[in-house]
Amino acid sequence: MAETDRSRVFTKNVKRIVVKVGTAVVTGKDGRLALGRLGAICEQLAELNSDGFEVILVSSGAVGLGRQRLRYRQLVNSSFADLQKPQNELDGKACAAVGQSSLMAYYETMFDQLDVTVAQMLVTDKDFRDKDFRKQLSETVKAMMKMRVIPVFNENDAISTRKAPYKDSTGIFWDNDSLAALLSLELKADLLILLSDVEGLYTGPPSDPNSMLIHTYIKEKHQEEITFGEKSKLGRGGMTAKVKAAVSAAYGGIPVIITSGFAAENIAKVLSGLRVGTLFHEDAHLWAPVVDTTSRDMAVAARESSRKLQALSSEDRKNILLDIANALEANEKIIKAENDLDVAAAQQAGYEESLVARLVMKPGKISSLAASIRQLAEMEDPIGRVLAKTEIADGLILEKTSSPLGVLLIVFESRPDALVQIASLAIRSGNGLLLKGGKEARRSNAILHKVITDAIPKTVGGKLIGLVTSREEIPDLLKLDDVIDLVIPRGSNKLVSQIKNSTKIPVLGHADGICHVYVDKSCNLDMAKRVVSDAKLDYPAACNAMETLLVHKDLETNGVLNELIYALQANGVTLYGGPGASGKLNIPEAQSFHHEYSSKACTVEIVEDVHGAIDHIHNHGSAHTDCIVTEDNEVAEIFLRQVDSAAVFHNASTRFCDGFRFGLGAEVGISTSRIHARGPVGVEGLLTTRWIMRGKGQVVEADKGVAYTHKDLPVLKRTEAVENGF
Repeated sequence: MAETDRSRVFTKNVKRIVVKVGTAVVTGKDGRLALGRLGAICEQLAELNSDGFEVILVSSGAVGLGRQRLRYRQLVNSSFADLQKPQNELDGKACAAVGQSSLMAYYETMFDQLDVTVAQMLVTDKDFRDKDFRKQLSETVKAMMKMRVIPVFNENDAISTRKAPYKDSTGIFWDNDSLAALLSLELKADLLILLSDVEGLYTGPPSDPNSMLIHTYIKEKHQEEITFGEKSKLGRGGMTAKVKAAVSAAYGGIPVIITSGFAAENIAKVLSGLRVGTLFHEDAHLWAPVVDTTSRDMAVAARESSRKLQALSSEDRKNILLDIANALEANEKIIKAENDLDVAAAQQAGYEESLVARLVMKPGKISSLAASIRQLAEMEDPIGRVLAKTEIADGLILEKTSSPLGVLLIVFESRPDALVQIASLAIRSGNGLLLKGGKEARRSNAILHKVITDAIPKTVGGKLIGLVTSREEIPDLLKLDDVIDLVIPRGSNKLVSQIKNSTKIPVLGHADGICHVYVDKSCNLDMAKRVVSDAKLDYPAACNAMETLLVHKDLETNGVLNELIYALQANGVTLYGGPGASGKLNIPEAQSFHHEYSSKACTVEIVEDVHGAIDHIHNHGSAHTDCIVTEDNEVAEIFLRQVDSAAVFHNASTRFCDGFRFGLGAEVGISTSRIHARGPVGVEGLLTTRWIMRGKGQVVEADKGVAYTHKDLPVLKRTEAVENGF
């Protein structure tokens, strides 16, 4: 189900909400109350109450909490000899009675701190058999809702007529999950949220790495396919009971979400329409087909389409890129309108200036993107190039050829133009592609994806490029190491680190862009001011913008440092100093040298010489792009040889570190990795190699049937090979 569909379901006319918290959420592993987790849930409910929602809470945990307290009391009152004897199982009803008072005391204390009044509502299965009770219950709850009181329901296990209510699953309701479903129907709730200790309903046990989260439950599809794991050791229902209760409520007309009570703000996310947990709804089969398009389906479809793309002639692949360039220009007004809506929404939401700057598609951007795609199309076809050729034996020829990697997963933030660059590179290199852009660029990404995929011929298919619309799909995609061949995250340090820690798939990218410009004592002043100003001001939010200015100590005394500082400050750059520069320049001290401002700000530090600059870069840089400004070629060579970064420049702005400016046509990202590709990653970085052997019936026969020559043969250019009939 699409993220927008869920938004329509939950944000339209939702007023009364039933929230059920399971025992595993209420208590920790030791049976004690999970104070922090439960407190966070109470804060969410209090906020909803304040916003005018009618909140009803159904809470488990009394039996487990009472058992823990009684066991402790039993331990305190027992002698050593008593403890050596077999311990009797504690009575469940007694546990319920003791635990209920403790549980309610916590809720009263917590909600009182949040200026919310709560009321305890203990019910039994027998109560609901009485029509008058049900009528009175509805009237009482309605009265409390008017006074903004949150009723806290729990099954009154202590006086239940069932012999073992924590085991007996008969009756109108049989646990707090089914009680929550019953109350939702009885009290005509608009939404039921069941909070569990897992993200939602999975295709198998959540601990199984092959299990996948089911975002939308479709009874016709899932009821026979799901394998449940062990039930909670703390509660009595487990996921089986939750699904049964959710289906009961959903087919009675109440939308239900099963999601984690461990994750912060999940209740708020559900009400915002975000795809969190598993949705149960009576109309779910209308929103999603019985056969779901899973993350795996999307990746497999991209691989199949990539093979069709590779089977085309070089000229046909080139024409696809030219068609995309033309389509972008033809749809420029529509693209700009959608981008303007994204920018306005980001500004209204209060996003940082640097993020909004990356989001904007400035005038001329579409033309620039189209030009880069055409440049890419005119480059030599990278697929199937012969890189090396060897005669293994007489008449047995081996070739090493370039080949697409397969399927790429690119996760990027903010910049919608990145989608165009990445898609064009994937097509040129013959790869399938899955794209996940930032939510702030949702409209821009959607229209760009549509324009591009509509231009791809049906013989290849638009599924060559899949657009992932929800962040919640990423964990499933990162498990597909048998289908996806490379992940490239483009974004914050946090994003890159999270992805690297969450997948077995190779990850290519950079976490930070801490770029340095070192101005040596032998610099040309005018050149230094131009390079420094451009490196910082041309596009401050870019990952190749200067974040630290290093200056030789001698420039402090001859006035050059002051000229550089003035050039930056005159253009609105906020300066922070290292320990050596802060006091001398009378500027605030930087909290850290390893900081990416992504705005009109930078750090300044004074160093001893070129070796001090190199040491500083190695200690505080991110191995992205670093530059030296000097007229001394010997010093420049020391810097170029010894700085261990992906790109190192002499007398040139760091802003040149870009795939288009390098003549790569475009870039899928900039890599600071040391394996496979480094620096701006163009077509070459998206290729691997294959071995092609052509023989005349040769066999090994324990190496007796062949006379090895292992002779290198000349590699003909593609045009020469065609002319010679190869």
